[in-house]
Parts: sequence; C-alpha cells; structure tokens
Amino acid sequence: MDVKIRPFETGDTKQLSQIWFEASRHVHGFLGEAHLRQQQTLIEEVYLPTAETWVACVNDAPVAFIGLIDSFIGGLFVDPSLQGSGIGRELTTHALKLKGELELEVYADNHSAYAFYQRLGFKEISRRPEDDEGLPFEVILMRSGSNLSSYIER
Repeated sequence: MDVKIRPFETGDTKQLSQIWFEASRHVHGFLGEAHLRQQQTLIEEVYLPTAETWVACVNDAPVAFIGLIDSFIGGLFVDPSLQGSGIGRELTTHALKLKGELELEVYADNHSAYAFYQRLGFKEISRRPEDDEGLPFEVILMRSGSNLSSYIER
C-alpha cells in the first residue's frame, strides 16, 4: 500500500473527524457514543486546526492522522478498516523523525493501542486513575524507548 504523509489542510476536517469518530467508537466505546459526539466537536474546532496534524493518504484520500503538541502525541487515529496495515506505525515513525522523542497517553482499557505502542518500543512511565476530563478511566503515560529508533530502521 502506497501511503503518503502530508500536513493537515482545512479541507480534511470532516473526513478526519469521521475517521476519529469511527476509530474512537471502536476502541473507546467505553466512553459512550453521546460523549464521543461531544468530543467530536472539539476535534473539529480545536484539536485538528491547532495541533501539528499529519495526514496519511492512500490514493490521495485521508485514511489516518496523528496530532502532535510539541513532542506529545495528542492522538493517532486510523480508519478501522485499515488498522493493522502499518499506517499507524508510519505516522509514528514520521513523528519520531520530526521530534526525536515522543510521549503519549493511552486509556488503559484501550488494550490494542497500548500493545501497539509497546511493540514500537514505548515504555510505560506512569498511570493516573482519571482522564483529562476527570472521568474515572485510567490513563497510561508512555514514552518512546531507546529501541524505537532501531525498530523504525528495520
């Protein structure tokens, strides 16, 4: 699959918002659909336009994105039909090349994301019992490990 990574463009907003919602519903279903719909407005109006957002495209169509706040991954979302195809790894590799080291937070209940980042060499730094909104969902802080660079070079 030929994946091209490019900077976010304002015209990407609706498509990336839909990718975010479908992926979130799949892996963050524990938050509830009503809550996800509320968050979707923030994604469109705040996070996509203000973060350093990189878009992965296949055949010029956006299929995934990563949002960076300095060296912090604010979000990585891949169209659910393409998860497991290496696009998330490509976006993470791109971000690491830009920033040198990365941190992120992942919900403890999002087992697939936690395992994905572990496979890429991220290490757990700490946990906290509530998310940024004060909801009782455990969050794990992870940081790129020294072996991430060697993994990416393979």
